[in-house]
Amino acid sequence: MSLKLTILGCHSATPRVNAHPTSQFLEIKNHNFLIDCGEGTQVQLRKYGIKFSKIKHIFISHLHGDHMYGLIGLISTFTLLNRETELHIYAPKGLKEIITLQLKLSNSWTHYPLLFHELTSKKSEVIFEDEKVEVHTIPLNHRVYTNGFLFKEKLGERKLNIDEISNFKEIDVCDYQNLKNGRDYKLQNGTILKNEMLTFEPSKPKSYAFCSDSSYFPEIIPVIKNVNCLYHESTFLSDREELASKTKHSTAAQAASIAKQAEVKQLIIGHFSSRYKNIDDFKTEAQEIYKNTLLAEAGKVFEIN
Repeated sequence: MSLKLTILGCHSATPRVNAHPTSQFLEIKNHNFLIDCGEGTQVQLRKYGIKFSKIKHIFISHLHGDHMYGLIGLISTFTLLNRETELHIYAPKGLKEIITLQLKLSNSWTHYPLLFHELTSKKSEVIFEDEKVEVHTIPLNHRVYTNGFLFKEKLGERKLNIDEISNFKEIDVCDYQNLKNGRDYKLQNGTILKNEMLTFEPSKPKSYAFCSDSSYFPEIIPVIKNVNCLYHESTFLSDREELASKTKHSTAAQAASIAKQAEVKQLIIGHFSSRYKNIDDFKTEAQEIYKNTLLAEAGKVFEIN
C-alpha cells in the first residue's frame, strides 16, 4: 500500500478564491496526519471528503498565519461535533499559549483532551513513534523557528509464501505470525525450515518529507536523503532569488537542487507566490535541474510509492 497525500492548500500568504494557504493530509500505515493548518483548512477538508474524526495528530511547521490560522477554527469545530478523542498537536513553543488564550477569552474550552507537544530543538529529533511509523523534525531556516517533518514507515512483517508453506502439512495457521516475525520453523522430525524459504521480504518502508518555509538550506540533505517523496516550498522563481534570500524563502530551482542533491525519488513543489500568474513556470524551472518534479494543487492526491 502506498502513502497517500492530499493537498488541501499550497499557496503563500493570503487566501484567495482559488488559492489556499498551506495544509496537507497524509495517510501512512493506517495513520492520518494533518500537516499545517492555514486559514480555511476545515472547509478544504470538507470539500475533499476527509472525515474530521480521522485527525488525531496535527503537525504545525511554524507560527506564521498562513500555516496555522485555521487551527483554532478546526479545534472549535471538533468541540461542536462532540469530539471525545484526544487531539495531539506538534508545534513550535508558543502555539499552546496562542490557542489557550483564544479558548480562554471566548470561553470555548474543548470537551476532549487537547495535548500540545512543544518543539524547541534546532536539531532533528523524533517527535512521534509507534510500531508502524516514526516522525522526525527537519530543522529549517526561516524568519521564525521552523521545522519540516519527515514521516517514515517502519519495516513491516515478512510476507507468507503460501505455495511453499502448503508443502508442509504440519505448519498450521497458528504458526503464521511467528513466520511473519521472521522465525524459522522446526518440523517434528527435527528439520529446521529457514524462514527465508517460507516467507518473502517485507515491502521496503516508504518515506515522505515535508519542507515548509525555508531559504535554500542544504543542511537538510542528510535528513531527507533518498526519501520517496519530498515536498519543498518554492515561493519564487529565479527572477526573484534576491527577494527569496531576503524573506528566507526558496526558488523552484533551489528546491530542485535540494531534491537532486538528496537523491529523492520525487519532488513536489508548492507555496507559490501570488505575484506569478502562470504556475507552470515553477515546474519548468525546477525540471531543468530535477526532472521528476510535480506541482502541488489543491485537491490533488499523490500516491507515494
